[in-house]
Amino acid sequence: MAKKACLDFSSSEDDEERMNNFLEMNRREGVNDGFSRHRPNDSLLPGLVDDVALNCLAWVSRSDYASLSCINKRYNKLINSGYLFGLRKQLGALEQFVYLVCDPRGWEAFDPKLNRWITLPKMPCDECFNHADKESLAVGCELLVFGRELMEFAIWKYNLIRRGWVKCQGMNRSRCLFGSSSLGSIAIVAGGSDGFGKVLKSAELYDSSSGSWELLPNMHTPRRLCSGFFMDGKFYVIGGMSSPTVSLTCGEEYDLSTRTWQKIEGMYPYVNGASQAPPLVAVVDNQLYAVEHLTNMVRKYDKEKNTWSELGRLPVRADSSNGWGLAFKACGEKLLVVGGQRAPEGEAIVLNSWCPKSGVNNGTIDWQVLGVKEHVGVFVYNCAVMCC
Repeated sequence: MAKKACLDFSSSEDDEERMNNFLEMNRREGVNDGFSRHRPNDSLLPGLVDDVALNCLAWVSRSDYASLSCINKRYNKLINSGYLFGLRKQLGALEQFVYLVCDPRGWEAFDPKLNRWITLPKMPCDECFNHADKESLAVGCELLVFGRELMEFAIWKYNLIRRGWVKCQGMNRSRCLFGSSSLGSIAIVAGGSDGFGKVLKSAELYDSSSGSWELLPNMHTPRRLCSGFFMDGKFYVIGGMSSPTVSLTCGEEYDLSTRTWQKIEGMYPYVNGASQAPPLVAVVDNQLYAVEHLTNMVRKYDKEKNTWSELGRLPVRADSSNGWGLAFKACGEKLLVVGGQRAPEGEAIVLNSWCPKSGVNNGTIDWQVLGVKEHVGVFVYNCAVMCC
């Protein structure tokens, strides 16, 4: 069994390793510390010592890192070492990128800050995996994509530092249709169905610093087609079905420090059936929001009263496809809705955002268009938000 993940989410072993690797590189190649023994091109940024230059580079948008790596050999080693990602975390220079796939051509990344779209390298998976239903999860600097190959379940991961796809170690109990979420360098998946259709109550923790999976204690109730999220440092799973005919309204809370599950009756009364998507949920500032498929209504959860209040409607329809083909995510301090829209000029995927701190005006949410991707259809197959 894999080792337990460290519960200090402010830093991880791989961050320290990346920093040590780059510092070792500097010791071999020399560091610009302000003295004149180096040639001018030894400096990362002419006129600045490297400590200051590195701090400056940490604030550069990470969508420009691929270009920076092409400047010279030293920049290439710096970017590929991952050192800047650890430094960004220390400085609080984190950015949210939206990763999504809307057609078989592959994954795209969207930089909300620069309104820039980036095409990811093609995943080197087989055709069965490429065309099968998939689930996705962003954890640390990795994008995990879960699916099925010809004979078994498989996981591919895109490493942001190396800018490429590799096959990921499989779970201890392979599954699909599970609930999942991430917190820093770890992620938890819970429930789902195995390869024979059995509904599971097992859960596993993924540690991106080691790339390993660890079995957690079982939930009280098996469930599939459920959703997961972190709130106040704890992992929750809500919704789903325990059998083809039984929908669940209870939720479960997992405490990472005590390694125990607690059942919460009536936490999600808006049951989803076998033909409906798992609950669309997102957490912003430790507040839980959800979309009710049938009414296209956004609701907010009251943790003290275990009740939901109505806020306002979505900018796109969720009822037309029973909640499928739409993404509802947290993106920093904002809620993000990613969905398709048809217009006389053609089809497009539109990213709308709303900051809950701005409030609701007479039952109307002031959604703002964050970005548009044209000519990719109107169905969002997978979506994940990565913060690093």
